[in-house]
Amino acid sequence: MDNLTPVRNTPKDVFLHLLNILCFYLSVISFIQLYLQYISVLFPDLLKFYYTGVANSVRTSTSILVIAFPVFVLTSWLLGKDLKANPENRELKLRKWLVYFTLFVSAVTIIVDLIILVNHFLSGELTVRFLLKVVVVLLTAAAVFDYYIWDLKRKDREQSKTPKKLAITVAGLILASVVAGFFIVGTPAEQRRIKFDDQRISDLQNIQSQIINYWVKKETLPVVLADLNDSISGFFVPTDPETKAAYVYKITGPLSFELCADFKTLSKDSNTTSRVFMPAYPYPYYDSFQQNWQHEAQETCFSRTIDPQLYQSVKTP
Repeated sequence: MDNLTPVRNTPKDVFLHLLNILCFYLSVISFIQLYLQYISVLFPDLLKFYYTGVANSVRTSTSILVIAFPVFVLTSWLLGKDLKANPENRELKLRKWLVYFTLFVSAVTIIVDLIILVNHFLSGELTVRFLLKVVVVLLTAAAVFDYYIWDLKRKDREQSKTPKKLAITVAGLILASVVAGFFIVGTPAEQRRIKFDDQRISDLQNIQSQIINYWVKKETLPVVLADLNDSISGFFVPTDPETKAAYVYKITGPLSFELCADFKTLSKDSNTTSRVFMPAYPYPYYDSFQQNWQHEAQETCFSRTIDPQLYQSVKTP
């Protein structure tokens, strides 16, 4: 290339390169985050694990990955065509700045990842969960670094099939990763059923609190749930979020009652083999008094007995 005629960036070059690198970063970050969440599900820390937050993170990462990666592949293909037609564009300053910046980020990620690994090793805090997360970050950053080093070293006119093979391999890996999420955190349909069941539990907890409050004030249980409706406080007995059917309420004694709902999924703390990837988790199936809200995928009733020593009536001196 003639040094007297330097290659200049065109608006098209700026658009393609910036869009390409942005989608690349989004894809890499989402890929790492996806696997970190999978590890959190498969090797849960019961002091920190919340299934709802993990599921939301998996959905977000999957959504970004499904959109960003195809755009990255498309822009890479367009840039590849342009480089074949105009080999001198390899010397574009914008392209080199972005490539070297990506190398810098990858190198820093590898160094920081190894520092964290050594620190945890010296502290005696290495666990399978932590080690797997470190390996995921390390391998991903190393793969990015290795690819861009290779891309910088290859000759301008070299017709390599490596990028195409690599794109197919990575696409297959991403597809497998997304499909794995359906087995680990459930399909979208199952997630919807879980949300409905979460809302049912929340409704029953609210109704239970109102029943206890009613007894504290009147020393008697409400005859029907409609007795709990209060236009002043704004409380109205909720109904099933999916079917709009009323929840079942039964008085079983002077201080005891049952609340029932028709659930569509098994609670994650059930002792069953149908949810091998679902560990026990504290929310939302345990309220502040650690009462058990474990349920089957059927109508389930929860028996409650009011302790008059714990909930003293306002009428009692």
